[in-house]
Amino acid sequence: QVQVVESGGGLVQPGGSLRLSCTVPEEIFRKYTIGWYRQAPGKQREFVSQIGWNRGRDFAGFVRGRFAINMDDAKNTVYLQMNRLETEDTAVYYCNARPLGTQAKDGTWGQGTQVTVSS
Repeated sequence: QVQVVESGGGLVQPGGSLRLSCTVPEEIFRKYTIGWYRQAPGKQREFVSQIGWNRGRDFAGFVRGRFAINMDDAKNTVYLQMNRLETEDTAVYYCNARPLGTQAKDGTWGQGTQVTVSS
């Protein structure tokens, strides 16, 4: 079972920034696609961003240039830098690690980290 460990959530005011971290085992770091998803109360889980072994990146439309995703090879960690946060970004954020060519449902989920954007 692949272990996925998230951290970095918290409370921030609108317009503020947070950085989420997702650490996975070294042996899969460059072989899996690492993605971020979020789930707000009463809503379905939705895609936020992902990065592949070749550094290819994807973002959901609502990101609108506010978020960045990067890999730190030395730490086997993917970072989601979230800037200009809005109240609508409030949700539990989940990291997902999945083998190439598979879907998120086939991957491993982290435990989730709460992000709250409020004044």
